[in-house]
Amino acid sequence: MRIHIATDHAGLDFSTQLQEHLRTAGHEVVDHGPLSYDPVDDYPAFCIRAAQAVVADQSTGAEALGIVFGGSGNGEQIAANKVRGIRAALVWNLSTAELAREHNDANVISIGARQHTFEEVVSFIDRFIETPFSGEERHVRRIGQIADFERDGSLLPDPRA
Repeated sequence: MRIHIATDHAGLDFSTQLQEHLRTAGHEVVDHGPLSYDPVDDYPAFCIRAAQAVVADQSTGAEALGIVFGGSGNGEQIAANKVRGIRAALVWNLSTAELAREHNDANVISIGARQHTFEEVVSFIDRFIETPFSGEERHVRRIGQIADFERDGSLLPDPRA
């Protein structure tokens, strides 16, 4: 599997260590930045490029996922989710890592590097990668509704109307 990674300065050490872990596990890793530590870096472009690469790979049928890091993971998730076709999930434990894939078919995981140990982060990411989408009709339907809104702004009728 191809794994696209991006981070801000807070996640740079985790990103570097994680890339080695993923390569050892047989994954192809693409680092979208930053290249060096800068305490005032601007992470959105790194995360957006990683997300764009995931969509591009998936559109050709390639198996690809993304991982974005930050101090909390919130801003990185928001940035990745601006890319059409991305379903980025903020993950903070094994259950949220698993459910992100199983129920939401998330294709990007966002993690707060200042919130977890490296061992925890590795366990979240490994669980995320190994968990397949359930394909259950209710989940497919809901993901479709999100994609419809993303594509053309359409929503189901308001039940209050």
